[in-house]
Amino acid sequence: MPSADNAVSNQRRPEPARRATFPLFRPLATRWADNDIYGHMNNVVHYSLFDTAVNGWLIEAGLLDLEAGEEIGLVVETGCRYHGELAFPDEVTAGIGISRLGRSSVRYEIALFRGDAEEAAAEGFFVHVNVDRKTRRPVAIGEARRRKFEEILL
Repeated sequence: MPSADNAVSNQRRPEPARRATFPLFRPLATRWADNDIYGHMNNVVHYSLFDTAVNGWLIEAGLLDLEAGEEIGLVVETGCRYHGELAFPDEVTAGIGISRLGRSSVRYEIALFRGDAEEAAAEGFFVHVNVDRKTRRPVAIGEARRRKFEEILL
């Protein structure tokens, strides 16, 4: 039986996502505080950028009302794969798309591109479950919202 180490080393690492994959882009600012002691962006910052990119688009598209909206999206799963380093003062662009649109959930795919690079320095995903703000129970994604999500399906 092969060891777990051999199984991992025999797997081919996925290629970085390319800009052409994504239907939507948002510029993001890096900050001095994003760099860690190793001189690059700390891994947790990538997740913050994913969240900022998606929620910024949701607000601009009229799909998220931070103060009075009856429905909100709660993150229930996340992941990230790193292909290259990012650091302040890099200019970063987030590519955003939706790979799965369920009854009450959405899986966003996000890639972070340094400057004008065609390949992602990092890529990840998160899953939002659409819930009632007060009860925190899942609710179906409405038709108008669904149509807007369908515009960025991958």
